Amino acid sequence: MNNYLKMFMNKNFDPRQFVMQNINNVNPIMGNLIQLAQKGDYKSVENFARNLYQERGGDFDKDFTSFMNNFKK
Repeated sequence: MNNYLKMFMNKNFDPRQFVMQNINNVNPIMGNLIQLAQKGDYKSVENFARNLYQERGGDFDKDFTSFMNNFKK
């Protein structure tokens, strides 16, 4: 039997933990961001997003304001 199938059949299986472990294996940066958000360190997540956005030539504040305006009616 496939190891994954055995794991899914286990009644103590935690799908959230499984996904987090796989995210960390595939993309450690994304895993760290999720952990920061889970701990409530939203400022660090925001700083990461701002830096990434700036690296790619965008204006985070302008585009975020525009994004949020989509939800106002």
